[in-house]
Amino acid sequence: MKIYSHKPDGYECPFCSIVSGVERPNQGTKQRDIIYQNEYVTAFIASKWWPNNKGHVLAVPNQHFENIYELPAEYAAEIHKAAQLSAFAMKYTYRCDGISTRQHNEPAGNQDVWHYHLHVYPRYENDNLYRTKGFQTEPNDRPFYAEKLRLWIGENK
Repeated sequence: MKIYSHKPDGYECPFCSIVSGVERPNQGTKQRDIIYQNEYVTAFIASKWWPNNKGHVLAVPNQHFENIYELPAEYAAEIHKAAQLSAFAMKYTYRCDGISTRQHNEPAGNQDVWHYHLHVYPRYENDNLYRTKGFQTEPNDRPFYAEKLRLWIGENK
C-alpha cells in the first residue's frame, strides 16, 4: 500500500543500490560494510556516524518499502531479528554499555532516506547520542567495525 509517500520523482534509492550490490562512487556504503544478509533483510555499518557511537548499523528490507506504513509484517520480523543479532554482536565485540534502536518516518519524523531502515546504536555511559550531530565517514573507517560484527554473527547465528 503506497500511502504517505514523500520520495521525490526520479528518486535513486541508496539502500536499494546496496542490497543489489551496486556501489556508489562516493563516501556511501560499500559491499564490505554488510554484516548480515538474508532473503528479506540486509544489515550494514552506516556511513554516517555519531562521534561517540561509531560503527552503528542500519537494517533495511531487501525490497523497497518507503516507510513503516508500507512494511509487511514478515519483513518487520526479519529486520528485528537482524537488529537483535547486531545488538548482541555490538555488545560482545564493542563492549558497549547498552543499545538503542530508532526508526524515522516522513519528514516530520526526521526520515531523510526514502527506504525503511532501523538504526542500531552502540551506547556508552554519557555518550550524548541525542545531543550530537552525525557526520559522513570515510569508507576505509568502516571495515574494522564490519569485520568484528560479521565474524561474531557468523559464529553465533
